[in-house]
Amino acid sequence: MIRNTNRQRAIAKALTALLPMAPYSDIEKIREMASARDRRDLPASIAVWIAAITYVRHEHSSYDELLSDGYDRDAARFFVVDEINETLTRWRATRLLDADDPD
Repeated sequence: MIRNTNRQRAIAKALTALLPMAPYSDIEKIREMASARDRRDLPASIAVWIAAITYVRHEHSSYDELLSDGYDRDAARFFVVDEINETLTRWRATRLLDADDPD
């Protein structure tokens, strides 16, 4: 139980540091994704970053539309980098996606 509480605090701290102005409803969904079992071995800051990018990609960009139009994942991800960064900028994120980063 203590480990979970410490993990929850670490995720909350990472969320506040990374996305200080994100809407509460979005933060709660990102928190849930960052807390997922498959991310529990990652440092909280990395789990939050991955969850945030994944969430924004699917909920605040045209990524899923591009996939349904026949683009492969890499191409679709390339085309939505600016949309993702716009959302992150509105949320005053302390980090943005780098289009040249292969990961």
